[in-house]
Amino acid sequence: MPFTPFHMGPGLLLKSILQGAFSLMVFGWAQIVMDVQPLIVLISGEGHLHGFSHTYVGATLLAIFSIVTGKYLSELGLKILGFRESTIAWWVVVLSAFLGTYSHVLLDSIMHSDVQPFYPFNLDNPFLRWISVGMLHKVCIYSGVLGAAIYGIIFIFHKVKKRPK
Repeated sequence: MPFTPFHMGPGLLLKSILQGAFSLMVFGWAQIVMDVQPLIVLISGEGHLHGFSHTYVGATLLAIFSIVTGKYLSELGLKILGFRESTIAWWVVVLSAFLGTYSHVLLDSIMHSDVQPFYPFNLDNPFLRWISVGMLHKVCIYSGVLGAAIYGIIFIFHKVKKRPK
């Protein structure tokens, strides 16, 4: 699923459930970082499309990169967007980055036959075609819609609760 919003669907659901214990911005940044390597392959025509970046070892390294860079980029983004609370706790950044990179490997492992998620320890892809590609897309879309609905309901509930009586 390179360069698609599908990966953000599960992220929206996680955000709606975990609220302040999850950063959707760091999660999204981790999604972008994961697909830099496939982008380079698509542009250059050289290399393995879903190579080392789409392994759990590669995802671990990219999560660390996403943690170090994503915290500051996300906090800057929140400030630009005008959020009063623009500081993200390190533990939230770590959780969000790892959930982002590991979920990316899992989702792409279901869909793409060239993903070897456990490389270099194992070349098999046990996740391939767990569900159909169409169903995978639906799961991602529906999880995003559900997450947005839950988040909206919680937002409205807090607005109503804060109303002066």
